Amino acid sequence: MAETQSYTTLLPDLVRTGMQIRVHHKVLEPNAKGEMKERIQVFEGLVLTVRGAGVKKSMTVRKVSDGVGVEKIYPIHSPTIAKLEFVKQFKVRRKNIGFVRDTKKRLKEVKAA
Repeated sequence: MAETQSYTTLLPDLVRTGMQIRVHHKVLEPNAKGEMKERIQVFEGLVLTVRGAGVKKSMTVRKVSDGVGVEKIYPIHSPTIAKLEFVKQFKVRRKNIGFVRDTKKRLKEVKAA
């Protein structure tokens, strides 16, 4: 049986570039009867950039699934985001790390103090 890991919950204002996070997103789906059912889908990836300010703040999260890069843009203060979980932090020196899409270099993980 798979071991369950516990992650720390992250406040939306504390999201930074270079974080590996898990986004719990509420998804509405119709069932066989035509009724809308809500479920939570988890998307785990690296935050490439955080842009905007206040309520309009958004983040771009990227993961690689079966060799294909998948990016999603989430409004940070959206009511469809149920929870944000912090996994780990990488060392970055820029606000936008879009170069990670093309390069084979790895980012170094920041040691937890």
